[in-house]
Amino acid sequence: MAGDETSTDFGFERVRLAEKQGRVNEVFRSVAKRYDLMNDLMSGGLHRAWKSAFVSTLRPSRTRPFRLLDVAGGTGDIAFRTLEAGGPDTKVTVLDINEAMLGVGRERAGHRYGSRIDFVAGNAEALPVPGDTFDAYTIAFGIRNVPRIEHALAEAHRVLKVGGRFLCLEFSHVDVPGLDKIYEAYSFNVIPRLGAMVAGDKESYQYLVESIRRFPTPGSFARMIEEAGFGHVTHRPLSGGICAIHSGWKLA
Repeated sequence: MAGDETSTDFGFERVRLAEKQGRVNEVFRSVAKRYDLMNDLMSGGLHRAWKSAFVSTLRPSRTRPFRLLDVAGGTGDIAFRTLEAGGPDTKVTVLDINEAMLGVGRERAGHRYGSRIDFVAGNAEALPVPGDTFDAYTIAFGIRNVPRIEHALAEAHRVLKVGGRFLCLEFSHVDVPGLDKIYEAYSFNVIPRLGAMVAGDKESYQYLVESIRRFPTPGSFARMIEEAGFGHVTHRPLSGGICAIHSGWKLA
């Protein structure tokens, strides 16, 4: 079944391709209300530094109009940082397939940013926005949950203007001897238990840990980004490779 194009990974389990999105949606519906608290507990607050480094890499303009599409960004973490880093003509569209996550983001945003932010329900594999529209496309800790990653990358390329940038922050493969063993033990023994105690949902966090292990290596993912049409593709590991920032540019 591993070579069957009608199946895909759901953590360590193989499922029908048509089934994965529904199961991922249920995971994030379940964890939405405690998502940010769990991120703090699981990473010891490091996820905040990673996201800040991510937006620093994005460098939204403070003097020119800048349009960002933030995919799988329902709770607003990347969007809010971008709006605060950019100028008054910076605008962000937050797109997420999960209404529960979007609800958290809308509540957190309140009226702070006015018309500079909007929240849209949509699928990363078929974005409900016109092509050649955005200056940047970001996706943070979301692309590993997309059933067909290559479709999401192709859509990212479609909606960017020429000269636009694709940026992805995603868990990666620890490359520091010793840290890899500690991280593995922590991931599989501590995180699901935290999920059970804090969010009342061990199974969803078990899936999230497993999905990290199934994600391609940085080199393999870089090749996927290039195959989608991006140039100047790079990746930068953070915290010993726990996660990485992947970058590519739409050159034509």
